[in-house]
Amino acid sequence: MLLRTDPFREPDRLTQQFLATNGTWSRPTPMPMDACRAGDEYVICFDLPGVDPEAIDIDVERNMLTVKAERRPRHEGEGVKWELSERPLGVFSRQVMLSDTLDPEGITADYDAGVLTLRIPVAERAKPRKVAIGHSGTRKQIRA
Repeated sequence: MLLRTDPFREPDRLTQQFLATNGTWSRPTPMPMDACRAGDEYVICFDLPGVDPEAIDIDVERNMLTVKAERRPRHEGEGVKWELSERPLGVFSRQVMLSDTLDPEGITADYDAGVLTLRIPVAERAKPRKVAIGHSGTRKQIRA
């Protein structure tokens, strides 16, 4: 077995392991995310490597978007002896407040290569539009 050593990595790992626990349903760990606007929709990407798609829960209540996921150990049971475990396990959660200009009814979700991608369309009422000017056919003179 080839081991790579880094004298600063072990104290950092031990400190992180001591201070941070695995996420639980009552105290989930936050998950990293990116968000951008692409045309007429917002795209939000969450990093969830190693999470089974069945363990991901997406809820929208009013304007609050909540994403929860749980990463379970892949190999557990009798005869399994862990030599190294650096990937966090447990529950992950993130909440995002959606503005009124977005359409929560049109949210789509896709999970590929450990990345959950949500696409949220901009509401029709929030898109720029032209206002037509009517013409009544009669002209009135304005006097000052």
